[in-house]
Amino acid sequence: MTPLLRNTARAALIALLAAAGASASAQTRVDDAWVRTSVPGQPSSGAFMRLTADTDSKLLSVSSPAATNVQIHEMNMTNDVMRMGPVDSVALPAGKTVSLDPDGYHVMLMGLVGQIKEGDQVPLTLTIEDAKGARETLTVKAPARAAMDTMNMNHDHGASH
Repeated sequence: MTPLLRNTARAALIALLAAAGASASAQTRVDDAWVRTSVPGQPSSGAFMRLTADTDSKLLSVSSPAATNVQIHEMNMTNDVMRMGPVDSVALPAGKTVSLDPDGYHVMLMGLVGQIKEGDQVPLTLTIEDAKGARETLTVKAPARAAMDTMNMNHDHGASH
């Protein structure tokens, strides 16, 4: 094989691998990710976003260097009582956008390592699994912004819920 042919073949292989990696990372789209700002000493905050998966999948976990403990939570109303607690995963039906927002599923950043200030870019790493068991890891930088609602993200997160 001539050096030119060898280099062409190598370039084609690199392009093929890059395309395969790009298609794997394009399975789930994250839109409008943001993290709620905090005040000094505040122990927790919330992260919100919209997720759209190409195939039936589920959000398994989220991690961030901004907190010592990150959990996916669900808020719901049961017998006129608002309840919130961790969930094992969030279903992401193929082609349907699922919102993680203050009134339903959301990400809790607990044990904040510092104050989250307006304009900070908070790294979030999402682990998603499709119906065949293949895992995808997405990293997003979510801008910090003040809450537009009055939900109290400073509530207790003991093992009781």
